[in-house]
Amino acid sequence: LALHPERVLVATGQVGKEPYICVWDSYTVQTVSVLKDVHTHGIACLAFDLDGQRLVSVGLDSKNAVCVWDWKRGKMLSMAPGHTDRIFDISWDLYQPNKLVSCGVKHIKFWSLCGNALTPKRGVFGKTGDLQTILCLACARDELTYSGALSGDIYVWKGINLIRTIQGAHAAGIFSMNACEEGFATGGRDGCIRLWDLTFKPITVIDLRETDQGYKGLSVRSVCWRGDHILVGTQDSEIFEIVVHERNKPFLIMQGHCEGELWALAIHPTKPLAVTGSDDRSVRIWSLVDHALIARCNMEEPIRCAAVNVDGIHLALGMKDGSFTVLRVRDMTEVVHIKDRKEAIHELKYSPDGMYLAVGCNDGSVDIYGVAQRYKKFGECVGSLSFITHLDWSSDSRYLQTNDGNGKRLFYRMPGGKEVTNKEEIKGVHWASWTCVSGLEVNGIWPKYSDTNDINSVDGNYIGQVLVTADDYGIVKLFRYPCLRKGAKFKKYIGHSAHVTNVRWSHDYQWVISIGGADHSVFQWKFIPERKLKDALHIAPQESLADSNSDESDSDLSDVPELDSEIEQETQLTYRRQVYKEDLPQLKEQYKEKQKSGTSKRRERAPGNSIRLHFVHGYRGYDCRSNLFYTQIGEIVYHVAAVAVIYNRQQNTQRFYLGHDDDILCLAIHPLKDYVATGQVGRDPSVHIWDTETVKPLSILKGCHQYGVCAVDFSADGKRLASVGIDDGHTIVLWDWKKGEKLSVARGSKDKIFVVKMNPYVPDKLITAGIKHMKFWRRAGGGLIGRKGYIGTLGKNDTMMCAVYGWTEEMAFSGTSTGDVCIWRDIFLVKTVKAHDGPVFSMHALEKGFVTGGKDGVVALWDDSFERCLKTYAIKRAALAPGSKGLLLEDNPSIRAISLGHGHILVGTKNGEILEVDKSGPITLLVQGHMEGEVWGLATHPYLPICATVSDDKTLRIWDLSPSHCMLAVRKLKKGKRLSDLNID
Repeated sequence: LALHPERVLVATGQVGKEPYICVWDSYTVQTVSVLKDVHTHGIACLAFDLDGQRLVSVGLDSKNAVCVWDWKRGKMLSMAPGHTDRIFDISWDLYQPNKLVSCGVKHIKFWSLCGNALTPKRGVFGKTGDLQTILCLACARDELTYSGALSGDIYVWKGINLIRTIQGAHAAGIFSMNACEEGFATGGRDGCIRLWDLTFKPITVIDLRETDQGYKGLSVRSVCWRGDHILVGTQDSEIFEIVVHERNKPFLIMQGHCEGELWALAIHPTKPLAVTGSDDRSVRIWSLVDHALIARCNMEEPIRCAAVNVDGIHLALGMKDGSFTVLRVRDMTEVVHIKDRKEAIHELKYSPDGMYLAVGCNDGSVDIYGVAQRYKKFGECVGSLSFITHLDWSSDSRYLQTNDGNGKRLFYRMPGGKEVTNKEEIKGVHWASWTCVSGLEVNGIWPKYSDTNDINSVDGNYIGQVLVTADDYGIVKLFRYPCLRKGAKFKKYIGHSAHVTNVRWSHDYQWVISIGGADHSVFQWKFIPERKLKDALHIAPQESLADSNSDESDSDLSDVPELDSEIEQETQLTYRRQVYKEDLPQLKEQYKEKQKSGTSKRRERAPGNSIRLHFVHGYRGYDCRSNLFYTQIGEIVYHVAAVAVIYNRQQNTQRFYLGHDDDILCLAIHPLKDYVATGQVGRDPSVHIWDTETVKPLSILKGCHQYGVCAVDFSADGKRLASVGIDDGHTIVLWDWKKGEKLSVARGSKDKIFVVKMNPYVPDKLITAGIKHMKFWRRAGGGLIGRKGYIGTLGKNDTMMCAVYGWTEEMAFSGTSTGDVCIWRDIFLVKTVKAHDGPVFSMHALEKGFVTGGKDGVVALWDDSFERCLKTYAIKRAALAPGSKGLLLEDNPSIRAISLGHGHILVGTKNGEILEVDKSGPITLLVQGHMEGEVWGLATHPYLPICATVSDDKTLRIWDLSPSHCMLAVRKLKKGKRLSDLNID
């Protein structure tokens, strides 16, 4: 973590396979910039420079890479290998521009930044001090650097040379050093904080171990000195604030568990209290009202589970060594300590009547103890073949259900422990609690293909009819209860960094408490019932945990409409190939290698003749949308196959951009209508930006998408381009396309995205629309922050097929799969309008209004607020003008693209037709071709300039090869035919 010099912005770096840095505002808690795609494994250190314009980071990769960022732009300025061993601290020299210092295992390095080159010089220890590990550092005037060593000494450097040492500054390693206006503060393993003046002469020492809050073994890991106040962070997860003139009374701001893992969690039955126990051997009682620790007790063994009895008097703790201890909640004194098992106790629970305690062990057994008899053993349950994970008592205390590591659910009669094998006996049993992860009532919490132990904890809220779960992926989820069908809808909440080991409702169901195993943290979530949520936010009735980290992008609890058949068919398309065009060079080389082993034949020369592409019949409309535009000079640009076509409608001629080598899936036109961007299918698919006049490429963008690019859009100033991939995460990339530079990248959605639109008023904002979602994005450095649109009570979680921005930066409009147009302000749905019968596939914004097209084959003109439909045009054979270049396959074809210009409306249909609609009514058919499936059948006429084709789209078509280039006839077939079936006599 690093604090910006202005003390508002914070930079934080994380662990991960592809770790990133977030720069965020400490007031608004909003992300300002995301820096990614450079480091691996994790970020070890961060530091801002003097004016806060640059940020330096150190990675946890094998070379401990040092990277300097222009963090506002999300751009890396320079990068260099840091050191072969771990780097612990890095700092800018605030008195020398472009100078940095880093330190770590047996080294210190002094860096110079010149241009984009980072050059290090290793510190010379000489005879002044021992070569040892340097843990922290601070820069001062006159080229001086102070550093804290593992031995507890402070090393003083002039330039790159060690000039003196301050012996015994601390009794052990110095972990933290902080420079401020008054001087320097250091903190070490000895539990002391020392204050030094600007020349590093000692001012005072504060031994935290000797204060009111002190204890043996206290180790300082972070120190910050400002005026009369000192902030101290310790190894044991505590934060203290010390006022210098009252140094013996440090104020405890925060504390938590530390080493090992945190598994034990129990809730007091009548008070707002939570109990946690950890491998650090401490049991702690927390107030849910004051968010404070009110009691703590250290045990002899690591704690793995906890339970409070029904009257709140006794607290039972299950230990890792197989024992359990019962304490009095009042004063944390011991009632009894029993060790009947040799393996860890994983779960224990008191019966609802308070008479018994069930103790589940790692060896698969559950022991039953009598509370009133000083925990005398009454029974034993031995049906499980694996370790016990969860227990629940029936409301009448007559039965116990268990889960084990194999996912088995077993039932026992209490208190004897005899297994119940007759399912009828327990059919009507009501369970006092539901914390088991296996059972019919919780089938839905399990995702498809999940592992038996992926979900660590469950707790049911019978009153609110919701379940809360904790899993191995750091996620807390909220489900409806009962949750019967596997893969049920849910809401998810993030914050834990690794597996969430336990989760529980508070006694009054106002709070949810979750604990992290490796992150040692205790999270308290506020539960908002659906009534309050609906009233407060005017959104759909759904239970929620009140936290800014909630994420509904993957699943939602609201009803979802059935998909239209056309959309359903389209979602099944993956565009993935076994062999891509990029593979051809390699395949050719392999073929050559095989040929070398055989008899070598001389290759024949290529013929002197050649062919040139003259005309293409076809337009890709069956699985694409909004891919048809007028150019600056009134030509029409669209795509089919791997060809982008520029069509002159007056001369009936075509020009081609042939830079792609596989199917083009999307097309966007520059605001000046002179450049076009097209994206294709491929293993490493490319986006081409090319000139419509010269038909030459201006820029080719690669290396960020997989399998294909399904949507592109230019910014209003034409300088940026957004693209969406068809990989599993539907990656969104924002480009400076002229430089070929990737500006920002983010995972879009697990579901298919159909459209991306950049905000014409704010170049750092954009929207995406697709299956069951509408998302609003803003650029944050090298990342994009997305927020899902709030639908509320005005609509359902529908699939969005198209989207445009309106007359202000906050207004957006989207067309749904059910025929509605949704009107959005910011991220909130404010209104829906019924626009078409069936999906709204295309939408175009005008200066004063909108044009929409849908599956119903109708083009509709609207006013600027979608209050009134001004005019409609039905695409019918009867409306075709005499100059049409072919025949309409059917009336009211599904409309996939709409564009306006030069006094006309340009329409593309699913049937592969391009039409031009005059605003007075007549419709001219310009281009058409086959639809989905493959085209195999082809035959030419023996005498006339015509040919016939037949396709999987079940149509036979006759084409004129003369300059008119039109379709002469078409016939629908019952079956699609192939090459061998088609002949012309």
